[in-house]
Amino acid sequence: MTNPFRLSFARVLPWLLLMLGLASIAHAAPPVFDPVAETEALMNTLPAEARAKSDAYFEGGYIIQVWNFALTLVIFWALLHFRVTVKLRDLAERCFKRRYLQGALFIGLFAVVFAVLNLPSDYYVGFIREHRFGLSNLTTGGWLGEQVKALLVAMIVFGLVGSLLYQGIRRAPQRWWVLASLATPFFLLFLMVLAPVFVAPLFNTYTPLTDAKVRDPILSMARANGVPVDNVYQFDASKQSKRVSANVSGAFHTIRVSLNDNLLNRCTPAEVQAVMAHELGHYVLNHTYKMAIAFSLVIAAGFWFAHWFYGAVSRRCGAAWGLRGIDDLAGLPLLLAGFSVFMFLSTPVGNSIIRINEVEADIFGLNAARQPDGFATTALKLAEYRKLAPGKWEEIIFFDHPSGYQRILMAMRWKAEYDPAIRMPNRESGKN
Repeated sequence: MTNPFRLSFARVLPWLLLMLGLASIAHAAPPVFDPVAETEALMNTLPAEARAKSDAYFEGGYIIQVWNFALTLVIFWALLHFRVTVKLRDLAERCFKRRYLQGALFIGLFAVVFAVLNLPSDYYVGFIREHRFGLSNLTTGGWLGEQVKALLVAMIVFGLVGSLLYQGIRRAPQRWWVLASLATPFFLLFLMVLAPVFVAPLFNTYTPLTDAKVRDPILSMARANGVPVDNVYQFDASKQSKRVSANVSGAFHTIRVSLNDNLLNRCTPAEVQAVMAHELGHYVLNHTYKMAIAFSLVIAAGFWFAHWFYGAVSRRCGAAWGLRGIDDLAGLPLLLAGFSVFMFLSTPVGNSIIRINEVEADIFGLNAARQPDGFATTALKLAEYRKLAPGKWEEIIFFDHPSGYQRILMAMRWKAEYDPAIRMPNRESGKN
């Protein structure tokens, strides 16, 4: 006779096995989230052709840096050798008796001459090449108009500042670089206060951002992190280029949170929040003041080197060039040549100062916005004109921002630790 217990058990057994299997699946550890693998996967979403194009653009910038440096030295030599600056000095002295007015006129004229001589190179680098890589939206007339505006600003600002510098050189010809170094941080902060109010509107139109869906999360982050702003501005950068950009500019009462229309039109809300949190980080972490101090130290060393360089070269060539001494306005190209040599050689130092601040702002932005995916995909958009994965020393020397690879990896590491949907193994025990 058939045992009814065996029949019922045989029927129930498959269901028991199925339940045990489901239970084992439910208690199995989720797939491991590997930040490095996720970074590689995101980078592979960028087409090979686009990546090669951005690499070519950025690597070409290395050659341009050397070219611009060499061309600048050649122009300075020509102005001295053919006594162009001697003629400009004599003209300034005929026009004005007061030395500070002579200095302002001379430096203004010098800026015009230098800009004209440098115009062919600037046109190729800033217009032809930008259009070749599909990054510029300017017409030829629009580009020239912006060059003229920039020249006028330079003539006014550096005419006044340069005239004051020469006043200091005349009073302390051997220690002028000390006085100039002490004044540098105040000058840099002064420019930071003035630029957002008076200079930026010359090139772009700034209007309050009215889209509450974009504006309010930004203001919420600002309030939460002590940034004293009550509005967000947008500006029409699309008339110039296709680059996405934003900034928290100014100092003291001129603080302004701004983002360009490319960012608004090309990025998702998560990407906008990630970018703006990064920019707010610059303010919260006092990067404006820290960089003013850091670059003041670099510039101070540059002033000292320029002083030494002027003395060494003028002893050999000063008489032939018609120079009277270090306080002679006609010697400005020689002084600037020494300063240019120092600043060119210190490029890795300047880039590293900026890059360290950018890394700090990246970390702040991830914590403030909590948008690692938006941060990572924005880094891919920036790869349109920045090399995505440079070598170690290439990044140290030439990059003033972290590379796209490093930024995406940072975002994925943050995601691995803070995204509640991801559980890294051994996190609770604190093991690596």
